[in-house]
Amino acid sequence: MGLPFAGESIGRLTVQARDPGEPFSAAGRSLLESLASQVSVAARAVALTQALQASRERLVATLEEERRRLRRDLHDGLGPTLAGIALGIDTVHRALPDDGPPETADLLTALREEAERAVTDIRRIAYNLRPPVLDERGLVGAIREHATRLGGTTVTVPGPLPPLPAAVEVAAYRIAVEAMTNASRHAPGAAVEVSLSVNGHLELQVADAGAGLPPGFQAGVGLRSMRERAAELGGECVLNPRDPHGTVVRASLPLEAVPA
Repeated sequence: MGLPFAGESIGRLTVQARDPGEPFSAAGRSLLESLASQVSVAARAVALTQALQASRERLVATLEEERRRLRRDLHDGLGPTLAGIALGIDTVHRALPDDGPPETADLLTALREEAERAVTDIRRIAYNLRPPVLDERGLVGAIREHATRLGGTTVTVPGPLPPLPAAVEVAAYRIAVEAMTNASRHAPGAAVEVSLSVNGHLELQVADAGAGLPPGFQAGVGLRSMRERAAELGGECVLNPRDPHGTVVRASLPLEAVPA
């Protein structure tokens, strides 16, 4: 039996009678037609939800790739160009004769200040587009740098990571930083272990040896943010008790679903 929706068939519903030799009654066929109509609506809703999630994943991935490109262009192109202009202004300023018109010196000073402000703005925009430490040190180096600042945290990576999509890098870094910061805040002095591995997904784990989750624990903004970052890429992030004590954050981010 076809599953009709908006004038087209989106699938088939197969029903087997208890007695294969006994045909369905008129009432049975009517019930099945009604059921098929309801199933078609549900099936269409599921398909649309999956398509929406896939579209969202592609959008997030494309956005992060574009941010990485823009940051590289700003940092490696426009930023140095403006800095070069500022140095050129300094050269012209120094070449002015002592008895030259003061208006020229004042104009060069104003231009130098404008160039400095432009360079500052470029750096701010580039930083907001993407954490610069990811481009400077890579994902593992960026996580290790944050771990060093916190203290008491070890980072383990079985081997070199393959080139990662920009969206995966950013999500993994943000999740790791949030999880390490939470562990440092809620389990001060406890050892924290961070591990990264790749197996079709980027697997991230942040485990602490603290007192564990308190009774009646409810997820806060930080945990919800980590879960949302993973979900945007079709992955997941969970918080569980750690045996024998402590907590562990596990995030799994797919690599094949987003462009590298």
